Amino acid sequence: MAVPDLPAFARLLGVNLLHRSPERTEAELAVRAELCNRRRVLHGGAVMALGDMLGGMTARISLPDGGRTATIESKTNFFAAVPEGDTAHAVCMPLHRGRTTIVTQTQLIFDAKDKTE
Repeated sequence: MAVPDLPAFARLLGVNLLHRSPERTEAELAVRAELCNRRRVLHGGAVMALGDMLGGMTARISLPDGGRTATIESKTNFFAAVPEGDTAHAVCMPLHRGRTTIVTQTQLIFDAKDKTE
């Protein structure tokens, strides 16, 4: 599968797109100082941006030419922090495809030596 060029915002964040299909979009994000909060963990805004971005990519790939997407609702649960120096791996999958909307879920996975809760 050929991975398409990334949007400018994804490049700005440093997203590495691994897979994109109607069934699943995967990406990695190296957690570097510019993306961290003062506790040296991935900033919540960066987490939310990554989730929204992957959701949009997953929705967009199924649309006909000229189709558009827009986020109409977003919810984030933070169960654990991703520390600086780690790599966050995100997987987005559709939960429901309707006639005019799609519901996606993005899960952030990481392997930290010292897991922060």
